[in-house]
Amino acid sequence: MEDTKHIKISDYNYPLPDERIAKFPLKERDSSKLLVYNHGEIEERVFTSLPEYIESGSLMIFNNTKVIQARLHFRKETGALIEIFCLEPIKPNDYVLNFQQTEHSAWLCMVGNLKKWKEGPLHKEMTVKGKPLTLTATRGECHGTSHRIDFSWDNSEVTFADILEVFGELPIPPYLNRETQESDKETYQTVYSKIKGSVAAPTAGLHFTERVLDTLRNKGVDLEEVTLHVGAGTFRPVKSEEIAGHDMHTEYISVNRQTIEKLLKHGGETTAVGTTSVRTIESLYYIGVILESRPEASQEELHVKQWMPYENETNLTPIQALQNILDYMDRNHLDALHTSTQIIIAPGYEYKIVKRIVTNFHQPQSTLLLLVSAFVKGDWRKIYDYALSHDFRFLSYGDSSLLIPR
Repeated sequence: MEDTKHIKISDYNYPLPDERIAKFPLKERDSSKLLVYNHGEIEERVFTSLPEYIESGSLMIFNNTKVIQARLHFRKETGALIEIFCLEPIKPNDYVLNFQQTEHSAWLCMVGNLKKWKEGPLHKEMTVKGKPLTLTATRGECHGTSHRIDFSWDNSEVTFADILEVFGELPIPPYLNRETQESDKETYQTVYSKIKGSVAAPTAGLHFTERVLDTLRNKGVDLEEVTLHVGAGTFRPVKSEEIAGHDMHTEYISVNRQTIEKLLKHGGETTAVGTTSVRTIESLYYIGVILESRPEASQEELHVKQWMPYENETNLTPIQALQNILDYMDRNHLDALHTSTQIIIAPGYEYKIVKRIVTNFHQPQSTLLLLVSAFVKGDWRKIYDYALSHDFRFLSYGDSSLLIPR
């Protein structure tokens, strides 16, 4: 573990000119470029060719989270504009329950122009579902760089989800350096997004179309879904010299019983679409490790801590770990497992379940780049040099890669 903790993030830097960052998506999602890294060899294809590389009878797992319109703008009587960015629910702390709240909801939020909001609540008049109401935001205690914000509104027929749908703005990534446009409401969601809760899209999935999904199904590829709600922490740069000083953000995951059964059926192996799916799937192994010694743990106690993979030497096989989860769900009559993870995947990590990754090209000096490097055994620079020299588009709206390690 000490070797991993002492990784210098500066070793994962590369030059990324602004013109290589895709500001907008292509008109056809699946016409993007696909870099295929196959056992050390690289070739350039189009995304529609992806199914050629996925074996018939194998399993592919997607993150079905849906991006919420999480940015709320209030104007003070002085004219100052205050932006409130909803990060994660506090009361109730379950996403689904929070979205269903009427009259009151509390969230952990980042606040823009905080110095202009010294005291007192903020108010916004609006009409939702034909009903006039006043939304009030009251600032609570500070949590690091974020604050508790209590929202209240004077109409019991309107839910918090309704308010976000009307009043909220989709939070596109800060590195796009542009305002959110109406088109982003469609293009910054995957075609299979279902479960509201993310403040950033699982962007590897943006390339998939019904055409590509149908080709995979027709080939006999098993398609399954998990849910990991992507937090704003995914954009948080590593500011410490060594990654030991970087605190991974907590992300909330939900995995259905059927997905665990499918993983067992496929020998505990899968292709993961996106780094969010990777973090969810690999966390399952360590949840199984926790259950090996603590079979009666609560779902909250199944939280995977940042350094757990590097601290616990275990001979547990992926099949045993997954079976532990299935047995736990049986004992507790659960259709889905709801817990959280802070897992950091960096060089020194040994992948347990994920055998192939579909992913975009990530920011320099990011934890996502560390995850890729761990997967390709340090060969990330070869991949990124190729992408930079062959006009690949980078980041959220950019091109894609399929990584099949040596």
